[in-house]
Amino acid sequence: MGRLIATTVAFVTAVLVLGATPTVAQESDDPLRVTVTLDGQDITGRTVQLDPTRPAEISVTAENHGRTTRKVRLIRVSGVALALTFYAYDTNLPFEVPAGQRVVRTFPLDVRDLEGQAIGLLPTSVELLDEDRGVLGGSETVADVRGSVWSVYGVFGFVMFVLTALIWASVLIALARHRLSANRFRRALRFLPAGIGTGFVAVVTLSVLRWVAPVPAVEIPVVLGAAVIAMVLGFLTPHPVAPPPPAEPEPAPEGTTVGLTELFAPRPDGPTTAMPIPTDMNTHVLPQPTVANTLEDPETPRWPG
Repeated sequence: MGRLIATTVAFVTAVLVLGATPTVAQESDDPLRVTVTLDGQDITGRTVQLDPTRPAEISVTAENHGRTTRKVRLIRVSGVALALTFYAYDTNLPFEVPAGQRVVRTFPLDVRDLEGQAIGLLPTSVELLDEDRGVLGGSETVADVRGSVWSVYGVFGFVMFVLTALIWASVLIALARHRLSANRFRRALRFLPAGIGTGFVAVVTLSVLRWVAPVPAVEIPVVLGAAVIAMVLGFLTPHPVAPPPPAEPEPAPEGTTVGLTELFAPRPDGPTTAMPIPTDMNTHVLPQPTVANTLEDPETPRWPG
């Protein structure tokens, strides 16, 4: 179970590190310059609010500074955290942007599904895509999503918390039972998954509480910092001490007489064992009675009692 949890956390970490910077497919070196407004306010450099109870009106202004006409197929609004996409809305709105010109398109965005998809602060991007779903240009902002705690993003944070707690419990139990490796570096690696999970939980918690958005400039240092701290703790843990072997029973001195009560009495330091009987003990043998056949010889005396 511990290995499965550690593998899951390591996989999510790899996705986070490798997918922190999204790849933008562009047809030329001059993408469209995109300006986006939400309900009449520019989203650049500010936090916008997405409320599932009311639709949002988005206005996109695309400026083509290239030499060819750019053809836009659809507009995508998506929210990403920890290199995972938690919501995405594609609006089919074909239009062309001639070279050296500017085109403005306005459309309503129905965000009622956000109630069960996300909550808190999430990095959000508005992108213009072509026929092959390549990105022609876009704009980024931070959205304050007014969703439910039991949304996909909220449940994701809760699951990460449970997995991290299980990892910490398994590591601390192994530490208490002196089952960790004697090598300090191996002990540090044993603490690594717990640190990574703690970083994930911290990033999601800060996002849900609307304190800090999980942008790559924040989430990567938090996760890596928590991993380093956990490894340092594992490296500094005390060296595991093996339990002392059970004490061997001391043999009785030669010539010592041992009674039956002492012979079979339970020892305080181990199971009940029979002590060897010294060779010089006096053995008392009871006389064996002689049983006569009373049927053949009635005069033969019988054994008393």
